[in-house]
Amino acid sequence: MDGVIPFELGIPQRIFGRARDAAGRRLYEVVTCSVRPPGPVRTNADFAVLVENGPEALATADTVVVPASYELGPVFEEGRLTDELAAALAHVRPGTRLVSICTGGYVLAAAGYLDGRPATTHWAHAEHFQELFPSVRVDADVLFIDDGDVLTSAGVAAGIDLCLHVVRRDHGAAVVNEVARSTVVPPHRDGGQAQYIQRPVPEPQLATTTTARAWALGRLHEPIQLRDMAEQESMSVRTFTRRFREEVGVSPGQWLTRQRVERVRHLLETSDLSVDQIAREAGFGTAQSLRAHLQAALGVTPTAYRRTFREVGAGH
Repeated sequence: MDGVIPFELGIPQRIFGRARDAAGRRLYEVVTCSVRPPGPVRTNADFAVLVENGPEALATADTVVVPASYELGPVFEEGRLTDELAAALAHVRPGTRLVSICTGGYVLAAAGYLDGRPATTHWAHAEHFQELFPSVRVDADVLFIDDGDVLTSAGVAAGIDLCLHVVRRDHGAAVVNEVARSTVVPPHRDGGQAQYIQRPVPEPQLATTTTARAWALGRLHEPIQLRDMAEQESMSVRTFTRRFREEVGVSPGQWLTRQRVERVRHLLETSDLSVDQIAREAGFGTAQSLRAHLQAALGVTPTAYRRTFREVGAGH
């Protein structure tokens, strides 16, 4: 759409376009289309993009990604689709997976795809979004929301997080880790992580908690106490805890649990270790503790999670 933000327009091509199987074959075909016949589309930058596909390309899509635009017009102001946009979306087949990046969620909401469903958008627009679409359950405090066949993300870089999440959901940890490595971004930021941290960048003269996090990641299989992490930065526990939350957005304990859950996911997907062995490797100690944390984080058992990704791997 006119007014599209080039950064966010490029995210799907960069993330999905990099996903390959073990033999090097592309796992996605990425096609960009306009809401009108092929031609130039204005961006919010000082250049236009030449789009070679019109809206009929939407009829071929298994997943449709709507990036943000600064020229949504009636969609943003009144919560209704333009005739042009409605005609374009009419090409989308029933059952197609729908994904929005930032204010692209306004398009999905105006089309009725988000009615009665949880969704997010950029924190700066969340209140307006909720007022315009009262039937949508808006959560302004998360990076993205996966509601099965409809997924929405917060602003800008959260679109990267959501697209990586989709790749992981489709093809598992090994594929998404390689995509993230080639794109030089973290392979996973939890969707429930806070969108907006009041002071995300520490003052230059203050020490950070980077060393402690790296130290902990190398010892997830060991018991790790808060005072042990604080000692890595030569800080008191109180100062370290405050600084950690300022930089990461969650407490050290919450962060450590997330890293251990990620370790569990990786081992369930890539190894034949038993649940007891994985529990020890990830630092949960017992299989019972592992199951409880995985259930709380993902809503599944270790066996069900492993079976899902083994089936994904077998299908490709």
